[in-house]
This record gives sequence, structure tokens and C-alpha cells, in this order.
Amino acid sequence: MPLSPPAGAASRRVRLSPPALLVILVIVVSSVVAVTASGPASAGDVRLRVMTYNIRLDADAPPRDWASRLPLMTRVLRKQRPDLLGVQEALWRQMRDLDAALPAHDWVGMGRQGGTRDEFSAIFYRRDRFEVLDFDHFWLSDTPLLIGSATWGNAVTRMVTWAKFRDRRTGRVFYHVNTHFDHQSENARVKSAELVLRRVRGLEAGVPVVLTGDFNVPARESEPYDILTGPDAFADTWETAERRGPEYNTFGGWKPPVLGGDRIDWILTRGEVRTFWTEIDTYEKNGQYPSDHYPVVAHLAIR
Repeated sequence: MPLSPPAGAASRRVRLSPPALLVILVIVVSSVVAVTASGPASAGDVRLRVMTYNIRLDADAPPRDWASRLPLMTRVLRKQRPDLLGVQEALWRQMRDLDAALPAHDWVGMGRQGGTRDEFSAIFYRRDRFEVLDFDHFWLSDTPLLIGSATWGNAVTRMVTWAKFRDRRTGRVFYHVNTHFDHQSENARVKSAELVLRRVRGLEAGVPVVLTGDFNVPARESEPYDILTGPDAFADTWETAERRGPEYNTFGGWKPPVLGGDRIDWILTRGEVRTFWTEIDTYEKNGQYPSDHYPVVAHLAIR
């Protein structure tokens, strides 16, 4: 039933002048045009919020130790609510804590040496949204199926985790590939980019792919980036996004972000994928950061 005004309150009717009405009409029409131009996602699209995050392994003294950083990390994850999360540098104890911080998620992954005593490049996914159809790992080397292999001059073993998902809402199928390139050897990074692209091209034809990772080289200014974003390769969601936040460096080194700095953590896509929004989350509390990297988030629609 309609609400009556409080007792004793005067009933007032606001009268708008013709110029004011014209201004409102222009605003409304402009908004409608803007929405139409960007276009809504179709009913059959898979809407995704994807995050890539190098969480920094637990190897630092307080206040940068994992126990001190975990509450900040948890806040970022619960604020962003990623449907898919590619993590890098996570040790087993950190994986357990991330699993507890993301109760709606499951994950796939393996330590770099094949067990649980080394860093994971794992994929977290919402279990209510996605069914895992297949998953596997390969190592960034000349022998990619040999666990723990490294043949390109890199002292640290590097690897890839991938999963094939089916969206429970639409039935659409897509891949998520997650990796961490070497931080020292440029030769290893170039060969890693070539191997990732070659193996992705060998996946099921026509199925979209989302690639997340810490690539340890700047976007737009490196050979690995050129390889991965070249012909018949991937698109950089930062470049294709219809809207984006400020572009900061993504390796912060425990310091405030630098506008226009190097973006070394990327979310790339291949196939029929649309990017609505992307941002770099620079959350900190009292000068303390969740990680020495900032996470990158992209809002996607897979068609």
C-alpha cells in the first residue's frame, strides 16, 4: 500500500523548469547510448572475474611474513571475489590458507618438483560455477613432461598448470592456463613463451583460452610479450578492455605503486573473449602490502 507522509508534514510537489527538464533528458539519452554502444553480454556468455596474483612465497621476516600478510591477502580476495584465480609462488602451507580463505573454491595444481614442498602455480575456481573436464601440468623446458626439468639456463624450475572447464550455467567450455616465467634468464622467458603458445595451439580447436601469470618482463616492451600477443596468439586484456583502472607497475617490491610503471603480470585471452573492465589492485593497510606484487583483475565474457 502507498506510504502516507508523516503527520503534520506538508505535501510538496517539485516543479521543474523546461531547461532543467531538457538537461535531464540529455543525460538519460546519453546514458542509454553509452550502454548500447558497449552492449550487454548475451545470455549465453560466460561472465568471469579473473585474477592473477603472485602472492610472494613465505620467506620473509615480520612484518612481511605470511602470517602478517594473510589477513590483508584474505581481504583482497574476498573483495575481488574472483571466479578464477591463477596464483604464483604459493607454498603448500600458503595453499592451505588460500583454500580456507576461498571456501567457495576448489583448486588444481602441483609443486614445481611434483610434490608439495615447492612453489605452486595453481588455479582456484568456483566449484558452483565450473566443472573440471581435464587438467594437467608441463614444465618450461625442452622436456616439458619431465617433472622438475629446467634446460634453458634458468636456475629455478618453472612450470604451467592448465585446466579445461565447463560452465555449469551455460555449458560453455574454455581453458585456463597459469604460469610463472623465470626472473633471471631472458633466454628461458623467450623459450617459455614459444612453448606455451605452441602447446596452447595444440589444445582443442576453437575453445577459448585465458592465460594468467607472472611473466617477469614488461608488457609491450619484451620479446616474450611480442610472441604471446603476435598473430594467431593471445590478446592482452589490458589493451582490449572497454574500461580500465590506472596502469601501475605490478611488481611493487613492498612500496607504493608507480603510475605508468612496468606491468609484468598479465591476463591474456585467445578466442571469442570480451573484456569489460580491468584493474590493478594496490590495496595496503598502514603501509603494509599483501604481497610484493599487485594482483591484476579482468572482467570477461567468453562467447
